[in-house]
Amino acid sequence: MGLFGKTPERNPKDMVNEWTHKLRKEGYQLDRQIRAIQREEEKVKRSLKEAAKKSDRETCLILAKEILHARKAITKIYTSKAHINSVQLQMKNQLATLRVAGSLAKSTEV
Repeated sequence: MGLFGKTPERNPKDMVNEWTHKLRKEGYQLDRQIRAIQREEEKVKRSLKEAAKKSDRETCLILAKEILHARKAITKIYTSKAHINSVQLQMKNQLATLRVAGSLAKSTEV
């Protein structure tokens, strides 16, 4: 903390690297969630096959709905992951633009 509670200004490159790191970690967390949902879906599929062999229609309907909900959840997580990747690319693009602007400013000053 600087004088009078102000924090010193940080380098944009460092901030982008830190944010990218955090977003990447979130992406890994989303991958873990997807794998967990897929494992549960496989268990439900096995249960569905067993219920179908026993001709238990009500159980089959419930399990089929659960499979649909799992697939919908996976789709939503993939969408979230795509948004995270988009934000990462936008940050890198902004950083590159900032660098070019800085280079142009340095080249024009005499």
